[in-house]
Amino acid sequence: MDKPKLADLRRDYSLEELSKSSVEADPFSQFAKWMDEALESAVIEPTAMTLSTVDNDGRPSSRVVLLKGFDGDGFVFFTNYESRKGSDLTANPHASLHFFWPDLERQVIIAGVAEKVSREESEQYFASRPRESRIGAWASKQSTVLENREELERRVEEVGSRFGDGEIPCPPFWGGFRVTPIRIEFWQGRQSRLHDRIVYQLSGNSWQIYRLSP
Repeated sequence: MDKPKLADLRRDYSLEELSKSSVEADPFSQFAKWMDEALESAVIEPTAMTLSTVDNDGRPSSRVVLLKGFDGDGFVFFTNYESRKGSDLTANPHASLHFFWPDLERQVIIAGVAEKVSREESEQYFASRPRESRIGAWASKQSTVLENREELERRVEEVGSRFGDGEIPCPPFWGGFRVTPIRIEFWQGRQSRLHDRIVYQLSGNSWQIYRLSP
């Protein structure tokens, strides 16, 4: 059986529609609505989002991280501050977040500015993580070259021995970022690639809502 050609692969979307009159006036309320529907639909990894950053030389990079909270101030995720994404955001705080829920034929694209959350917030979330994940945060020098898997496993053992059965504190190099949006696009797939795209653009202290061409 011949493999299908990539150029021939396509899917026609037809589940829902989206209009300026149907969305919430506030983008965070609209996001909460869509996130609830993603959770109820049991899509795989509904909180997974692609984080795109840019380094000092203007070179972009992307990776998938998990959303750990959101409110009217922005969208929060946690990481090693010394990782590539942490270094990028320290040098250039502009970032993009992208959610794709193919089962719902939906995307959300968020552009904004990242800043570190408070130390208290980072410590509170860190304490809620499984013990093995807390040990891993100390053991992994994220984004640095690793000779082999055994080297990482040795570090995990060393950290586990160091803390024993005691409390594992939040590392000083680990914590959260909050991306405060200035633009949020909600994308709903439609037939014949004539998709619905509704954008919220921050203007002063209010959100303006636009429809974009697909």
